[in-house]
Amino acid sequence: MSKERTYGFETRMIHAGAQPEPLTGARQTPIFQNTSYAFHDADHAASLFNLQTFGFIYSRLTNPTVAVLEERLASLESGRGSTCTASGHAAQLLTFFAFMEPGDHFIASTRLYGGSITQFGKTFRKFDWNVTFVDVDEPEAVRRALTPRTKAIFVESLANPGGVISDMEALAAVGREAGIPLIVDNTLASPWLCRPIEWGADLVLHSTTKFLSGNGTAMGGAVIDSGRFDWTAAGERFRGLSEPEPAYHGLAFHETFGDLAFTTHAHAVGLRDLGATMAPLHAFLTLLGTETLALRMQRHCENAMKVARFLAAHEEVAWVSYAGLPESPYHALAQKYLPRGAGSVFTFGLKGGYAAGVRLVEKVNLFSHLANVGDSRSLILHPASTTHRQLSAEQREAAGAGDDVVRLSIGLETAEDLIDDLQMALERTAVALRQGAS
Repeated sequence: MSKERTYGFETRMIHAGAQPEPLTGARQTPIFQNTSYAFHDADHAASLFNLQTFGFIYSRLTNPTVAVLEERLASLESGRGSTCTASGHAAQLLTFFAFMEPGDHFIASTRLYGGSITQFGKTFRKFDWNVTFVDVDEPEAVRRALTPRTKAIFVESLANPGGVISDMEALAAVGREAGIPLIVDNTLASPWLCRPIEWGADLVLHSTTKFLSGNGTAMGGAVIDSGRFDWTAAGERFRGLSEPEPAYHGLAFHETFGDLAFTTHAHAVGLRDLGATMAPLHAFLTLLGTETLALRMQRHCENAMKVARFLAAHEEVAWVSYAGLPESPYHALAQKYLPRGAGSVFTFGLKGGYAAGVRLVEKVNLFSHLANVGDSRSLILHPASTTHRQLSAEQREAAGAGDDVVRLSIGLETAEDLIDDLQMALERTAVALRQGAS
């Protein structure tokens, strides 16, 4: 692709980072299923290991197939650089690993994927990394939670499971005032619906397993760096990026690499030591997924709106949390941050509570009952009995995963077929509950 013009999103989702393979002319990016790479000579090897030259050493650090995906995701998210990982959780660990030290603290939204709440609130404690969960609808609550050891603010642009939208511009302002980065998980929106960096985010994360891949075949994660955060402005606060790194003869990443400091550190230290590397096959499959991202997301959103309207009018449904509906308290934020559509993952509440949720997921035929989102197939889940069951009742309520909540990930099928399947399942659930009560 020419460096002299700015291409549209749809062009970049197909071409960014890729070119014909020079030896064979293969037009699709090959799967480089190898562990290591030959050096030209001793000087070339030394320059690679000293980070004086960018290139390939060992596939735990860098791989040609993965590198194409990294460049593509950076382009789609308006970022400076990108690092792909083995999963979305690995991307989160890699991100915090770059700048957190024992005793440090960060602020996270109460409305997160249940696995992230567990990772942050329990597993991260083993590193003495501490989190305060805050209702980020209130920027002042975020300010009140700041401490001298606070290193970041973490939110989801479009929250899992409830489809809640974070006011990223306001939260970025809080981060700038405090001198800390805003980290946004953009998994459910995808860069076609929302680009958080354009609203002030410093780092953007993805579980590429979801919409970027698009068909439930490839695990992966990614962290995209805006390149704008000044890791040296606060002196020793972000020492991993601002201070000399002993493993590279005292090299300081921000001083040496500037706006590529975080991405270089993520590969040279994060992937080197944590080993959470994306498989080349999974990068290849995700690259194929990105080529249809805009088309898929448009259909996802169109179908989701039709299903949400149906559910909002159903007598067995107590409420629907979908920001695309005008009655949603997040509708205005959806118009601002996601004008193309409010995504395809949302929740609704059943009047029959927990028992109805458990029964409903067993009564559907077309929907698949499984713990994933972003598939071309429509998916259904009862979070309180699955993804969020490890949380307390209070945490589940705060996360938007109460006992009555059912989560849908609307796929690419004919919308009327999805509505008919839900209608049938809701009717059968109501009958089952009445028979059980009699």
